[in-house]
Amino acid sequence: MFRRESERDYSGEDITLKSPAPPILEKEELWIPVEMKVAKISQPEEPRNDQLGVMPKNYQQFMALVFAVREVNRDLVLLPNITLGFQIYSNYQTGMTISIINLSLLSRQGRMVPGYKCGMKDPLLSVIGGLNPKSSRQMASIFSIFKVPQLGVGFELTQGGRRVYPSFFRINPKEFSEYVGFVQLLLYFQWNWVGLVAPENDNGERFISSLVPMLKEKEICLAFTEILKSNFLRHTTMLKLLHMIDTWAKAEVIVLFGDPQSITNVKAVMSIHEHLRKTSFWKVWVLTSHWKLSVLGNQDNLKVVKPFHGSLHFRLHTGEVSEFSRFLLSLDPLKPLGDVFLPPCWERLFGCTMDQPGRILPKGEKPCTGKENLQTLPSYIFETSMDGESYNIYNAIFAVAHALHAMYGSRMLEKRVSNVQPWQIISYLRHVQFNTGAGEEVSFSEKALLSARYDLLNWLFLPNESLVPVKVGQIDPRASPDQHFTLNSNAIIWATKKVPFARCGLKRCQAGERRKVPEGEEVCCYQCDPCPEGTISQTDATHCDPCPEDQYPNKEKDHCIAKRLHFLYYQDPLGSSLASLALSLSGITSAVLVIFLKHHDTPIVKANNRDLTYILLVSLLLCFLCSFLFIGQPRKLNCLFQQTAFAILFALAVSSILAKTVMVVLAFIATKPGNRATKLLGKPLTNSIIIACPLVQAVLCSIWLITSPPFPNMDFHSLVGEAILQCNEGSALMFYAVLAYLTVLALVSFMIAFLARKLPDSFNEAKFITFSMLVFCSVWISFLPTYQSTKGKSMVAVEIFSILASGAGLLACIFSPKCYIILLRPHLNCRENMIRNKHL
Repeated sequence: MFRRESERDYSGEDITLKSPAPPILEKEELWIPVEMKVAKISQPEEPRNDQLGVMPKNYQQFMALVFAVREVNRDLVLLPNITLGFQIYSNYQTGMTISIINLSLLSRQGRMVPGYKCGMKDPLLSVIGGLNPKSSRQMASIFSIFKVPQLGVGFELTQGGRRVYPSFFRINPKEFSEYVGFVQLLLYFQWNWVGLVAPENDNGERFISSLVPMLKEKEICLAFTEILKSNFLRHTTMLKLLHMIDTWAKAEVIVLFGDPQSITNVKAVMSIHEHLRKTSFWKVWVLTSHWKLSVLGNQDNLKVVKPFHGSLHFRLHTGEVSEFSRFLLSLDPLKPLGDVFLPPCWERLFGCTMDQPGRILPKGEKPCTGKENLQTLPSYIFETSMDGESYNIYNAIFAVAHALHAMYGSRMLEKRVSNVQPWQIISYLRHVQFNTGAGEEVSFSEKALLSARYDLLNWLFLPNESLVPVKVGQIDPRASPDQHFTLNSNAIIWATKKVPFARCGLKRCQAGERRKVPEGEEVCCYQCDPCPEGTISQTDATHCDPCPEDQYPNKEKDHCIAKRLHFLYYQDPLGSSLASLALSLSGITSAVLVIFLKHHDTPIVKANNRDLTYILLVSLLLCFLCSFLFIGQPRKLNCLFQQTAFAILFALAVSSILAKTVMVVLAFIATKPGNRATKLLGKPLTNSIIIACPLVQAVLCSIWLITSPPFPNMDFHSLVGEAILQCNEGSALMFYAVLAYLTVLALVSFMIAFLARKLPDSFNEAKFITFSMLVFCSVWISFLPTYQSTKGKSMVAVEIFSILASGAGLLACIFSPKCYIILLRPHLNCRENMIRNKHL
């Protein structure tokens, strides 16, 4: 109630904020309508206690309403000089009663004419309720017509539902966050074989239709789905009941939509199981936020509570409102101050009877002293801290108060409060934002309070026979993605002493295996097959994933590791051996060149064209050195000059040999009288051969480099665990064209030398050239098939070895006899010996 306050005189009009009472949990228990005002209480005729039925859980929600109104009235800034009051009604959870109460709230007292306000003392500003989706929808269909703000438990809206219910504001979070939490919890413990129990009503159907698709998406199977009818024990035979018990036993984890109806039925099934099997029904129960275990503290009820030891319970998040606990602890049933619910609630909580004038206590009943302590009660009977539903009511009251404050401001509201209309508050409620007494920010988003958080509780049955909740996790959609669902699994105490193995298969597929579902089986009842080569998988994977091309699976096939680079490097034994061989042959060639330069005036050096000999030695030296272009990590520059340098240098070497051979043949022919071959002898012919033949090879290499040059390339597929870093030829056609041209030069040199091998001459090189070219051609003929059949560094090594072997063959066959004479038989290196041998 809002009341203008002036010099402590409570005169003037009252504007009342009316609210239906929270719904009762059992139909035979009633809430009696009562009007209460903070700071001034008008008390109706006192009803008899035997007419009242009070549930402790609902009583806390009622007290949260009273506490929130009291806190608003104490706030000197929020609504100064204005007293907020309320009226509370019970809807009995019946459709007819809900409609009658709603219409009466919209009517003048004593007249059921909705909207008729003439003479109405307390115009209706807002409604808090109902506290379940069904009653909320029914109420919203009425109050939305008259544009009266309603803050209640949300219900699913169809398309265009916002236009149908424009004045409805949801005070509880959407259950989607809770369902996400269920799935995250099951995935966290890798449970894929669970049971599902829900009541046969709208809430149960919505729960199943929402949760089951989310479970299927994550490949979580249901061992059973039990839809419990209201009072199903009356319509269930013992045979069906035993079958139900056996079915429930198939699942180690059971998700329970824990509304009062479901809890009652489940407790009955567990009691029958314990009676028949002589053992407790130990399962891990995963409970929804609807779960309220409303029992009183006697031994029979404690037996019902005990099987819920180790349960996991998603409960609406509530802030720490410490003043509320002190408010509850200050309650005195002997001085209820107009609270007609407190005495009967106290009797139910402590199992005592309130002493009333003229009332004689029955034998065996103990009187209530008023000194009983609410803190001694187990939390499942009564909580002194504010629970989630009470916290939502608390926030709803403050939301209305802040909306009124924002509507006119503290000064304007005092002057115009009597003219406030309900529809005027709606737009301010949509944008209301404030901090609660718990220090949390509250606001509306799409007409729903932004408090979509759930606490995950672990219920523990302690040795002192009390059931207490311990917070082990939380769902907070407003947090960062990696913090939406948090869980401290080490803090959980399990009913089964260890984490249950809630899976259909005998084991989870290990890393390196994939799931295979036998035909006709559930997707969760799978077998495990090893992953194919080149693929990996994690634990319990549905398929194997291929590694990136630059990686390969480790031995366990659970992750990919980078492939080692594969190329011929100097530290490799093969690379160091070839490099040493190339250096040795280069040194030998240099030594031969020095020997020939030192003895350049001797007949054996002058014979067969000294200049051609020098060109051949230099070209062989460069051929040996070009081997180093093939060793080491291939780079762009290396790749460009590897094949072209080798091709041009060998073309020069073979061309010089060809020129030598041609000169030997022409010199012999020129000895015959009148032969015109004499004109061909001399440097012009040899220079032409030395320049023209390598020039053709250089032109081919230039075309190759311009059209499709070689480049560094990674081969990820030829070797397991290694990536071959090599020079790609670019154009295979040009590569083989260069080799073919070199082969033609070698064959021509070989044939000419072969024809001239028996020509008489003291220093005739034809026979040595013939043998050297035979070695050269043999090396390169065997090179092609070997080169094609190898990969990686072996392929490079084959080419380097062919270069060194063919060069060494030329060097040894042509120059070793000459060096032998120069160094060891110098007496044979004279003109007289040449003339003597020629005449012979």
